[in-house]
Amino acid sequence: MAQFKHLNELNTFLTMDGENAKGPVPRWQRKLNLSGASTSFNSSALANTSARQTLSVSMTGNANNTLQLSTTVNSLKTPRKNGGKGTASSASKKSSQTPSKGPTASSNNNGNAQNQPGGGDRFIPSRTATDFDLGHYIVKQGTASNEEGEGGGNLENEEGAAGGGSTSNIPVSPKQSERMKNLSEAMRGCDISKQRLLAFRTKVPAPPEGHVNPLKAIYSVKTPMSAKSGSRYIPNAPERILDAPEIMNDYYLNLMDWSTDNVIAVALGASVYLWNAATGTIEMLFENDGNDHACSLSWIHEGHILAVGTSAGTVELWDCENMKRLRVMNGHSARVGVLAWNSYVLCSGSRDGTIVNHDVRTRQHNIGVLQGHTQEVCGLKWSPDGKYLASGGNDNLVHVWSAAHGAPHATGEPLHVFNQHQAAIRALAWCPWQPNVLASGGGTADRTIKFWNVANGQLMNSVDTKSQVCGLLFSKTYKELISAHGYVNNQLSIWKYPSMMKQVDLMGHTGRVLQIAMSPDGSTVMSAGADETLRLWNCFAPDPLLAKKEKSAVREKPSLLKQSLR
Repeated sequence: MAQFKHLNELNTFLTMDGENAKGPVPRWQRKLNLSGASTSFNSSALANTSARQTLSVSMTGNANNTLQLSTTVNSLKTPRKNGGKGTASSASKKSSQTPSKGPTASSNNNGNAQNQPGGGDRFIPSRTATDFDLGHYIVKQGTASNEEGEGGGNLENEEGAAGGGSTSNIPVSPKQSERMKNLSEAMRGCDISKQRLLAFRTKVPAPPEGHVNPLKAIYSVKTPMSAKSGSRYIPNAPERILDAPEIMNDYYLNLMDWSTDNVIAVALGASVYLWNAATGTIEMLFENDGNDHACSLSWIHEGHILAVGTSAGTVELWDCENMKRLRVMNGHSARVGVLAWNSYVLCSGSRDGTIVNHDVRTRQHNIGVLQGHTQEVCGLKWSPDGKYLASGGNDNLVHVWSAAHGAPHATGEPLHVFNQHQAAIRALAWCPWQPNVLASGGGTADRTIKFWNVANGQLMNSVDTKSQVCGLLFSKTYKELISAHGYVNNQLSIWKYPSMMKQVDLMGHTGRVLQIAMSPDGSTVMSAGADETLRLWNCFAPDPLLAKKEKSAVREKPSLLKQSLR
């Protein structure tokens, strides 16, 4: 018998067309068995909706090594107050879904419902801002409309179904439905059809007091506009603050000037002081006796000569290197509030309304008197090319004087008279890259900056600054303009030219800014305020990246020897 058994097994192995019953079950047969078991399980689970089945999978080592599936049924029915009635009512009741504007649910191959959302980001509702009564009413209206569209035409009374287990149909006429809708809209004060169940209706709550955001330095809304367009940054704080006790708070005086040797002259009370910006040393140039005081200061363009206009109507020249007075020049009957140099000619404006041209080289220094203003002259500036002299007065007029042929002094009649300002004009500035453009700023009753083309006498632009204009300066590095202001904010403002878009406001002075002066390199501006402080603002520092680009753009010209080599 053992021999026959061995032969049968040998024949089984050698047979090629028969089925191998001893080998492992093929993969397709195992998957077929597993899918059949899961399908039968899903169908049984869907048939019994009131019970939850637990699936446990176990591998048994039978003859065919098939996968055995066993299910255990656990009753996990939620307890209800009405006992069996709840089951009957839920079975008889039609399943309703929340109405939505998006596409309806579709069924997949397995019979499961798939919801196709319309898209959008994740929404986290706030219960404090959600109107649950309105939302409940909108949902019920949508449910009723769906059921009417299916052919019912009646509104289902859900309360009766939940409480008594039976459903009662209450007919609702279209007129009654429209009346209920109008009543709801009147109570809510809005169109219910346009209301959303979940929507952002409240702002983000404010942080607690004292909270510091660590990302403020990265995400800051107070970044100056000039910093957004490149690597340049305008600091909002002054680089240095100096004390200026007893500085006179007078709009018509010019008590500060910055020389080409980097020395600042400032008049404090009856004295005039010199501050070396490079070394930081302070020296007193002189001190007046009695009630006399300095009313205006102006450095010569090249050198260490300082012109001082006094309250007595005289103009003094001081050698600041040797600390001695060189000469005293007369010509005015009232205080000299403004001075302007053009080569060897010094122009002085006075409260008597006249402008005197002084030739400081000759003994007879008075070479001409300009008479056009009826009140005090408080603004005086020569154009960069020396062709025009602009003067502003307390009579709300701007005069433009033409220089004499071949001489650095003005003639007797004004070339233009501008009368559009409504207050005194003290702030005057010439554009360095457009010699024919003059900027003028008005006082408290005017508050505007106006730009004039002196070639044809036309007004180019006018900007309302909302505050008194006390000083104007054009930048030497950028196409920008800085203005000094008084009431209300006592600030310095930087503007883009010619668009006049405000770049930034430099705050810090508690009193009006009386005057501003620029350093020789054009990078720093000093402001003198009525709060008895001098503040240095590094607002026009050159852009290092821009300077590097310009340096790399300029290529060295090859030598003739390199050009001749091939």
